[in-house]
Amino acid sequence: MDTIFALATAQGRAGVAVIRISGPQSWNVGTALAGSLPKPRKAGLRRLTASDGTYLDEALVLTFEDKESFTGEKTVELQTHGSIAVVNSILKELGGFSDCRLAEPGEFTRRAMESGRLDLVQVEALSDLIEAETELQRKQALRMFDGAFGERVLSWRQSLIRAASLLEAVIDFADEEVPEDVSAEVSELLKMVIDALNKELTGFQSAERIRSGFEVAIIGAPNVGKSTLLNALAGRDAAITSEIAGTTRDVIEVRMDLSGIPVTLLDTAGLRETEDTIEALGIARAKDRASAADLRVFLKSGDEAVPDFIEAEDLVFETKADLTGKEDAISAKSGEGLDKVIQSITHALQQKVAGAGLATRERHRVALVQGVKHLETAERLVSEGSEIYDIAAEEIRTAVRGLESLVGKVGVEDLLDEIFSSFCLGK
Repeated sequence: MDTIFALATAQGRAGVAVIRISGPQSWNVGTALAGSLPKPRKAGLRRLTASDGTYLDEALVLTFEDKESFTGEKTVELQTHGSIAVVNSILKELGGFSDCRLAEPGEFTRRAMESGRLDLVQVEALSDLIEAETELQRKQALRMFDGAFGERVLSWRQSLIRAASLLEAVIDFADEEVPEDVSAEVSELLKMVIDALNKELTGFQSAERIRSGFEVAIIGAPNVGKSTLLNALAGRDAAITSEIAGTTRDVIEVRMDLSGIPVTLLDTAGLRETEDTIEALGIARAKDRASAADLRVFLKSGDEAVPDFIEAEDLVFETKADLTGKEDAISAKSGEGLDKVIQSITHALQQKVAGAGLATRERHRVALVQGVKHLETAERLVSEGSEIYDIAAEEIRTAVRGLESLVGKVGVEDLLDEIFSSFCLGK
């Protein structure tokens, strides 16, 4: 296996840069650069020199033994000065060693998975942690990275293997003294796992939204103050405001962090009847995006009727308090009631977040849905008698294989290249 290296910190000028070397020749390469290496897990200050004796930099050097590093391989980390020139000179020198090459995107993490240091769910969680923009995303990613989902999958797997083994014992030892009536215990095990999978599926949408972000659509008639509200919440002029009706023709998006919850606010075209073809397209798009959003904020003026697609959990505010003086109204222009809008949106989304599960990606959802399908079939077959226990056992085994694919034990080779390609070189 090749020894790989890469800059583990961000590209560009910085106070400190970390260069990671991992693989069978990493210690030899590190020794050639630093003259000697400190003991594993002990930092040591070393003078780095090229093969021709050129002084490259002074660096803090760390070493890790097999099974004790992030990748599970012998590893050397060089904490150098963050100069672009220094980093480039060291990377160039590393590229000159035989069997030592620049790492591919995500290759360090892939080696960590292949060595058993991480499962596939943890790999995905690490990617989410790197991409996390809000506190809630950070917490969710760390919970996954800590192995919570993998432990849950292992528990389900053990219960299902127990259920399948009971059925197969009856099949294999039908003529010996093995209790044939195992249906009660098997049915109990199946029901327990089915309930757990369904509970996880119930929380999937909220968990997935924490990872990707909730969408909140601001809707209402032209000139009701939608774009002004968006700009006020964003703290900048993200949308053009005008007294001319129909100014907003397309959906304008602004990313925000509301109490740790990732939110994309959508400013949509004003809802009205129009003969303008372009504006009509904008209104149609506004309705589609609003319907698909996780929450809608409807702004109205006076006694205006609420649209049919507004749901019970959606928010309704009367606007232009600066003109009407109404106590319960808001005004994005003067700032009156903006705190109430933010608090209401945050509270509504916190209600959704409360039921979040651990499954966060579509492949997780598909595996869980298929698992429920096979286990419900197995449950029905078990109730029909021991003559078809073999078919029921195979349904359970199929469900087990599906759950194993969640953590990367089987059937995920086609996913790996796509997953790891999203990582940076140093990960």
